[in-house]
Amino acid sequence: MRKVIATTEGFIHEVFATKKDETAELFYRGHSKDSFTLKPRVFRYPYYRKNEDRLFREMLVLNPGDFAADVSTLDKLVRMQHHSLPTRLLDITSNPLMVLYFSCKGHFKNAGEVIILKLLRKRIRFYDSDTASCLANLAKLNSRYKWEIDTSLSKSDFNNSDPIPMLLHFIKEEKPYFLPIIDPKDMNRVICVRTKFDNTRIASQTGASLLFGLDAILPEDGTDEIAIERIPISARAKKRILRELDALNINESTVFPYIENSAKYLAGKYRNRASKRPS
Repeated sequence: MRKVIATTEGFIHEVFATKKDETAELFYRGHSKDSFTLKPRVFRYPYYRKNEDRLFREMLVLNPGDFAADVSTLDKLVRMQHHSLPTRLLDITSNPLMVLYFSCKGHFKNAGEVIILKLLRKRIRFYDSDTASCLANLAKLNSRYKWEIDTSLSKSDFNNSDPIPMLLHFIKEEKPYFLPIIDPKDMNRVICVRTKFDNTRIASQTGASLLFGLDAILPEDGTDEIAIERIPISARAKKRILRELDALNINESTVFPYIENSAKYLAGKYRNRASKRPS
């Protein structure tokens, strides 16, 4: 059990103390409540999960220009995720201080935590991965069709079963060369995907994503491919740590680099200064 963190310095010490492995890469995720689970938002509520395909399509209908440059379904999901639409992605980052910010931002009466995820390098996918395309395009399938997918079938039977031809159609829209052979074992996996840095927020947070398959579950204690450790953050120390992070230029303006967030951060900064001046 790691000690409870009350300062940024103490957190950095814990990060440096994490055992390194040349075959693995470290990623981080922050929870402002230590009761939060490692589950993508679209999986947390039945009404989101049932309407995943409608969420995806209606977002495109309402904001077509924002997605004009996105080539793949994964590209679109990443953009949707960073505009707060529920998706089957879970954000992670290689920047531990960014994650410390998230673990302290809000829920000030509750302990937070930083989750360290150690992933085998050979298992990390890139944005153009075929496996990532298979899992991402599940978002476009109607929930009734997703329920009909039987991953217990052999590979040949699986690829000839309903509704796999429809899933293959979605994949081929972005990858015409894709061979109609999906491994059913991949469908319930959780994979790490390095996404494109074509979004200022993704770039600022040095982002990657965990992409969840059909009925994928990431156990809170990890898997053979994803080892998990936790660093607890003191509830009483959250505001102090946020002030320390601000001194390191990690704040709402840099974590969420949009003009409205910069304005919000600056307004709050000078309001707080004014309240501390003697009358």
